[in-house]
Amino acid sequence: MGHAREVKALVEKALALKYPPESILKDGLILGIEMLSYKFRTCDVSVPEALMSTRALNMGLKAVTPYLKVNRRPKSCRAIIGTVEGDLHDIGKNLVKTYVSTLDIEVIDLGVDVSKEEFAGAVRKWQPQLVMISALLLTTVDEIKAVIQELERQHLRKDVVIFAGGLPVTPEFAKDAGADYYSRDALELRNFLDKNLDKILKVKKSNK
Repeated sequence: MGHAREVKALVEKALALKYPPESILKDGLILGIEMLSYKFRTCDVSVPEALMSTRALNMGLKAVTPYLKVNRRPKSCRAIIGTVEGDLHDIGKNLVKTYVSTLDIEVIDLGVDVSKEEFAGAVRKWQPQLVMISALLLTTVDEIKAVIQELERQHLRKDVVIFAGGLPVTPEFAKDAGADYYSRDALELRNFLDKNLDKILKVKKSNK
């Protein structure tokens, strides 16, 4: 499991053999991501195994991305993503980043242990349309609400659409924290955004 160099080499070999880049992405890399996401959710893979697999998938994605034809939407949408303060887990965040990157969305990864002030600073600096907040621990899940409150305090909340997710997060908690949307996992989020991104952005713009 993992084998980042091997994945990169296989993608490059498939490209050299004139396989369609879109097929390599959809039938190879994304299928692998879906399998990993399912196994991680059902605890069939350990944390180190999931981390190695995510890195391998990212290597493959970097290799194929320059060959993809962007014919649905330009990267006019930007998202920032991070794991809240006090939480050092990045597997779920990295899976979401990988998925969202396949949708022609520019993703700014803030990393882990990101304070509410850092989230707010990133919104001010990067001016994203989407903010994705992750928490993997029960002890840090309340930081999601703290981040949203900080965005409100700095008058940045109305400018962004907020997604909240992570193992301890529930739809009820996300709503109570002030998030616009809840996502159970990376695959669900990818599918939702693929179908609804344009509508979400249009609604947000009209409400400003």
